[in-house]
Amino acid sequence: MENSHSYPRTAKDVSLQELRDRLAEFARVRGWEQYHSPRNLLLALVGEVGELSEIFQWKGEVARGLPNWTSDDKEHLEEELSDVLLYLVQLADVCGLDLGQAALAKIVKNAQKYPVNNPISSTYN
Repeated sequence: MENSHSYPRTAKDVSLQELRDRLAEFARVRGWEQYHSPRNLLLALVGEVGELSEIFQWKGEVARGLPNWTSDDKEHLEEELSDVLLYLVQLADVCGLDLGQAALAKIVKNAQKYPVNNPISSTYN
């Protein structure tokens, strides 16, 4: 996805709502909404996941925090991860879904599906 503005790196958390609003404005001013059907956004998302996969394709296992990666490699990874996130946010938006709430609900479902089987933690409940 094209970067329309230069945003300084800060410690500010960015909400899915802010991303959704900025993406909608980005598409609106360019007249791209007509192309942003759920199908088209899904196919774009799949393409970006493929580009993300290519980064890791021949690296084998990668250490947490990417200690052996160059800053250029990390920047490339950031860009591809961002593309995936932005298309996912757009897809949820055009489908009329609240991605943040859906993700929180999924975490709750997963916690029920995969309960903690730690005897120490069950002592404190």
